[in-house]
Amino acid sequence: MEVNLISDTVTRPTPGMLRAMMEAEVGDDVFKEDPSVNALERRVAALFGMEGALFFPSGTMANQTGIKIHTQPGDQLICDKFAHVYNYEGGGVSFNSLASCKLVDGDRGMITAQQVEDSINPPDFYHSPRTRLVCVENTTNKGGGACYDFEELLRIREVCGVHGLAFHLDGARIWNALVKTGQKAADYGELFDTISVCLSKGLGCPVGSLLIGSAKHMEQALRIRKVLGGGMRQAGYLAAAGLYALEHHVDRLAEDHRKARELGQLLESKDFIRYVAPVETNIVIFETRPERVTESRMLEVFNAHEIRLIGMGQGKLRLVTHLDYTDEMHAYVMSVLDGMSF
Repeated sequence: MEVNLISDTVTRPTPGMLRAMMEAEVGDDVFKEDPSVNALERRVAALFGMEGALFFPSGTMANQTGIKIHTQPGDQLICDKFAHVYNYEGGGVSFNSLASCKLVDGDRGMITAQQVEDSINPPDFYHSPRTRLVCVENTTNKGGGACYDFEELLRIREVCGVHGLAFHLDGARIWNALVKTGQKAADYGELFDTISVCLSKGLGCPVGSLLIGSAKHMEQALRIRKVLGGGMRQAGYLAAAGLYALEHHVDRLAEDHRKARELGQLLESKDFIRYVAPVETNIVIFETRPERVTESRMLEVFNAHEIRLIGMGQGKLRLVTHLDYTDEMHAYVMSVLDGMSF
């Protein structure tokens, strides 16, 4: 049995999603004439209680557009050292916005209001970059799917208000956070200036993310998306997948979380595993005891059983549960892992 736990981006559209895509009403979205894209943008904006949304081909482009909206060349943003916008977006902060990142040593990718306060450069000290933006990620990818305490986000928002900073949420896996915590999307809409959300991770769509914010910010985003080459034509076939996923694939994320917890608990019981990061959602990050088994050897054993996961370096490995990870697959992986010894 082949099992792919590399990421929740490996899923394929379900039969119901495919039908919705093939039956989509479409137009030319560059002219804002695609009814399915327009419906998706209205739906997601309303869900978060914000004025507008814009459909993007990728979460990276949505994040980079949000950053460019809030910064000017020479400015600086504050983010955790594990942040996706810093580690996994090709240096786009410096390339696209000519801005820099002030990295914070947070907890599993999450920073505190006090750390933000301590990271703000004095506005009248012209030798340092102007601090303009705070970026947080929820859930945290490199932090193992951890969810922010909403009260801490409120405190960060207060710091941003005092210092005139914009506040952007990389919500690639915000759906997982909402299901885990029971928080409402509109609560996040009240806190952030801009939010990016992904459809192609936990929700199982083939392509797509959205940036959400004020009407003014979406006007800016439309121009930036054009500059970045993100305009799409009959994108309604993709938007229809997003509309279907919002209707059918959000609540089921709890299944992914349960399977990830069970995998994490089994890993913790193994004496050749040094550490398992707390499992809150659908990401499990763990470290081997190198004197017992190396990261590369661990990957070899999983691969021999046709189970694919990611090696992160320094003895860390990551597996991610998702829509296409069936109960049968889960039982198989649990059985293989239970029988492992080194």
